[in-house]
Amino acid sequence: MTDPTSRMPRPTPVPGGATADFLATVPLFSGLERGELGRFAELTREKSYPKGSVIVFEDDPGDSLFVVRQGRVKVVLVAEDGREVILGVLGIGEHFGELALIDDQPRSAHVIAMEDATLLVLRREDFRRRVEGSPSVAWALLTELSRRLRAADGKIGGLVLLDVPGRIARLLLDFGGTAPGGIIDKPLTHQTIANMIGASRETVSRTMREFQDLGWVKVERRRIALADLEALRKRSQVRV
Repeated sequence: MTDPTSRMPRPTPVPGGATADFLATVPLFSGLERGELGRFAELTREKSYPKGSVIVFEDDPGDSLFVVRQGRVKVVLVAEDGREVILGVLGIGEHFGELALIDDQPRSAHVIAMEDATLLVLRREDFRRRVEGSPSVAWALLTELSRRLRAADGKIGGLVLLDVPGRIARLLLDFGGTAPGGIIDKPLTHQTIANMIGASRETVSRTMREFQDLGWVKVERRRIALADLEALRKRSQVRV
């Protein structure tokens, strides 16, 4: 007797599978149709990096786009005396290396894994070929570059015009201002904050204690909760 389920149509394989599902959550690719996502997914390769490892070095050839699939990475400049300046911290769904897709120039900074991380890597040549057939990706890339330029302008303005407590308030809002409950789940150490805003760790620790005393933030087990968003917003404004 024939199994009736054998006559049922087989499900069509989903192009790109789990990788395409993930790319759909990345702003650079989220506007693409499923088939196009699958084609991009097929071009990516997955690479893992242990905590503390250097993913790219400054001045390396810029030949790939990287998308963070798991973990966090930091984009840094290292001074001759070894001091580290953190230009940004990137988490799941964020990417780096997009400038190299356009100008063929070397990497402008180091990128280091802050924790065990998994990244998707897409070669420049493959990306360009797909973009030629997908103008929506080109527009998404332009939108992302515009967003980052505006963010860089805001960061520069904050470093120039804000005092250290103001810079810390703005940084906390950037990380947790739109998160559920205002909670910054990933560890954000005082040293990391110091390296991001150009201050000493001691000054950051003192300011964070003041914010806790005022009831603006709560810190428990290295998790920061923004308890008074309005107060932090006011403190992050330029004082005249």
